[in-house]
Amino acid sequence: MSFIYFAYGSNMLPARLKARCSTARVIGTAHAHSFGLEFSKPSKDGSGKATLIKSELREVVTPGVLFEIERSELRNLDRAEGAGYGYDRDDSFRVNCASTGSTLTATTYIAGTTKPELEPFDWYLALVLAGSHYHELQDEHLRRLRAINHVVDSDHGRKGRIEALNALSQHGYDDHHSLLQEP
Repeated sequence: MSFIYFAYGSNMLPARLKARCSTARVIGTAHAHSFGLEFSKPSKDGSGKATLIKSELREVVTPGVLFEIERSELRNLDRAEGAGYGYDRDDSFRVNCASTGSTLTATTYIAGTTKPELEPFDWYLALVLAGSHYHELQDEHLRRLRAINHVVDSDHGRKGRIEALNALSQHGYDDHHSLLQEP
């Protein structure tokens, strides 16, 4: 048994997600209509993490990636996402598949509380950009991401930073700062 997962943040980068769920397999890209993207989910490290924010406007769209993951790894994903401790898991989240236009039901995670004043760390935003680039999401989405204010993480020993830089390196990004700049 498996489930469909909609990633819109750092988990879009395959190396990041596979470190958490080894059976993750890319299905394709999708869009969440009536949801915007913010980096306002409070993290234990004091930075902002990605979350979807409900909008009344259908034309507000956030792209992401669909993965198929073995159900036995759902606990791993819950733990990595902090399900119940910051993110709430939604197993009936509706997205539109980019290749077919069909509506699918997927699992995703949405922040239970947000703080709009938060900013992501540089390495975290780089993960989201790398995943967006890897899956060839729209240029407009990449431009919006690059316009996000971020904080340079001065704690080079931070576990999350080290794991992120390792995932980026697996995809050929040895300088995460280059992702944050316009090409």
